[in-house]
Amino acid sequence: MKRRSLLRQCFALFVVVLLAAGCTTTAEEAVLAQPPTVLAVPSAVVSPVPTREGGLLILPDAGPINRTAQVLPDVIRRSGAPVVEVVVVATYPHDPEAFTQGLVYHGDDRFYESTGLYGASTLREVALDGTQVREPHMLESNYFAEGIALVGDLIFQLTWQERTGFVYDRADFREVDRFRYPPQGRPLPLEGWGLTFDGTHLIMSDGTANLYFIDPEATLQTGELTVVDQVEVYDRLGLVPRLNELEYIEGDVYANIWFSDLIARIDPKTGQVKAYLDLSELRDLLPANPPGLRSPEVLNGIAYDAEGKRLFVTGKLWPQLFQIEPLWRVHMPYVQGRLDGSL
Repeated sequence: MKRRSLLRQCFALFVVVLLAAGCTTTAEEAVLAQPPTVLAVPSAVVSPVPTREGGLLILPDAGPINRTAQVLPDVIRRSGAPVVEVVVVATYPHDPEAFTQGLVYHGDDRFYESTGLYGASTLREVALDGTQVREPHMLESNYFAEGIALVGDLIFQLTWQERTGFVYDRADFREVDRFRYPPQGRPLPLEGWGLTFDGTHLIMSDGTANLYFIDPEATLQTGELTVVDQVEVYDRLGLVPRLNELEYIEGDVYANIWFSDLIARIDPKTGQVKAYLDLSELRDLLPANPPGLRSPEVLNGIAYDAEGKRLFVTGKLWPQLFQIEPLWRVHMPYVQGRLDGSL
């Protein structure tokens, strides 16, 4: 027994030395390779009689619009993807009346933002300090704006249930084209939710577990959404639905999951969730909105500054925009758990 205990202690020391040395594997790669049981979900709340939605458990409906769910920690740990905490690097002001549906960083500390709601939907350009760079473009009152993506000098914008997309000149927000969906011969996508661009294809979500890959040039030529491929997003428990706002970051797709405070990091080739970012603690950092304004609602809005390696997030009617950094690290409870048999 003493010899076995000594071997365990030596193994633990060996692992610690390897991790400290970097040993050919980055911290990010290492944490993604670890079993998910080592990572707790901070501030998770056990739901009374939740319902299963793919790999998530969702709280019952708590309102007509704001139905923020909590995800049960044991379910996420069994999902086959680690749950990664984040740290807040910086905090910036954000319009508390902006019902954020899409967010794109385009340089010089500026963003394009799409805001929703009928009669209040806009395309706008905002600075990091929260000021509007130019007069926002207002959509007609019968359109509910959704995700946006920047493709060269053009901005593509989805609408929710109107089955119509808009294309704008980024220089002056002048509408230059429209497109319709679903494309002829395909039942989906029926709705527009999130949108991003990987350098070749637009990637679109529709509130299901699907990601659609779209040819932007063909879409412009035909006036119809041109879907060239699609994948279903899943973890070990099954499909992961309600994919919302999207951002393409260094080869992966990051997706808000509607009703939750999680962001899924997805392999776009396979649809597999590689990790979940837990942003639930950001809610504790939000100040109250001014009197007369609605309270902050769901997390929604991801933007990435590729040059500066900065990741930004916000939410619908959130008064703040956060710069965050995921804690890609190996958690030592995993090593200890393997040694004492608790995992």
